[in-house]
Amino acid sequence: MNLQKVFAELLQRIGFPTETISNHWGNLEKAYSSNSRHYHNITHLEEMLLCFETYKQHLQFPDEVLYALFYHDYIYSSTQKDNELKSAEFAVQLLPENITVDKQIIFDMILATKEHICNGVEDEKWLIDFDLKVLAKEPEEYAMYAQQIRQEFSIYPDILYHPGRKKALTHFLEKEFIYQTETFRTLFESKARANIQQEINNL
Repeated sequence: MNLQKVFAELLQRIGFPTETISNHWGNLEKAYSSNSRHYHNITHLEEMLLCFETYKQHLQFPDEVLYALFYHDYIYSSTQKDNELKSAEFAVQLLPENITVDKQIIFDMILATKEHICNGVEDEKWLIDFDLKVLAKEPEEYAMYAQQIRQEFSIYPDILYHPGRKKALTHFLEKEFIYQTETFRTLFESKARANIQQEINNL
């Protein structure tokens, strides 16, 4: 699976001028390859793209989902709380005038990855679940994910990080469901909850 190829084909398909696509890819790759990104990086996009390819037959707006997927963490700083809003604004601002996708749907989809709650079209549920698929990894892989998140928040000492991380994780467990789609609930809900509880226990 070639991330750059999928990205270029998407932009070509939805109406970006061919001569601009290489530059857009370069900017995207640079953003997601920042040294401060230990989890929210190119690998994260690749794993989400794998989910997209697996479940895209369920999507009503596949191009909107795919574009939102690429840009949902474009702007990311562990010390800021408006990453998703800034990423959504940037992603929509990039779109040419005569585009074949719905700008509002894309904007809303990226915003939905902040609280992981669907307030718009059904496809938001799939994007949210793609983003949260990591929570249901095998325990060893989940432990690696947890360590990557800790590295992204390395400016905070444990005395500050642990309570904040525990609060965020507990928020997931307090929900009736972590995942938005029946498919992900059936396949991954129990494993995600077990992983989250284990991380809380380790803090």
